[in-house]
Amino acid sequence: MTRLSEEFFDRPVLQIAPELLGCVVTHAGVSVRLTEVEAYDGANDPGSHAFRGRTPRNASMFGPAGTLYVYFTYGMHFCCNIGCGPEGIASAVLLRAGEVMAGHDLARQRRGRSTDRDLARGPARLAQAMALGRDQDGLYTPDPDCAMSVEPRSQQGRPAVRTGPRVGLSGPGGNGATYPWRFWLDGETSVSAYRPAKPRRPRAT
Repeated sequence: MTRLSEEFFDRPVLQIAPELLGCVVTHAGVSVRLTEVEAYDGANDPGSHAFRGRTPRNASMFGPAGTLYVYFTYGMHFCCNIGCGPEGIASAVLLRAGEVMAGHDLARQRRGRSTDRDLARGPARLAQAMALGRDQDGLYTPDPDCAMSVEPRSQQGRPAVRTGPRVGLSGPGGNGATYPWRFWLDGETSVSAYRPAKPRRPRAT
């Protein structure tokens, strides 16, 4: 098995994100070919968890390139990112969606009732199908002994890559004209549906 190296990830996040499309990530018996990702550029990006600096929650984003950042959201889901760039400077690629390539039975058990197209269609579904949770936060994927691997994409054919606004972000980070940092493979059925952020209700006075 050939893993992507730290050198691959130790580059600007906007270079790495589209290059991860078509790569295969494997953990706990399930392999997923990535079809959709989002880039987050730390202190340069108001949509990033690291925009205001390091916290106990986002500490893994500041680790060596290729480190997983897994976070819990909405009180019910985990989402998985891979850190990019030099250690100490946070940026990461969110694994938004993919096609299950191996371990379908395990993915179905973890996901419950789900069509094969939907097994990893969305970041929470992908994390659930691959059994990615709090214990995987901080894993260093270039390590040959790491439980999660990221393998290069096949060089046969280069499907068109499309870009657009990131999903569910409000405020400046959700501006698709300024931050068209969602990348996906054109024509892939496993790509998640785009949903803009819900308007926030004004606080009662």
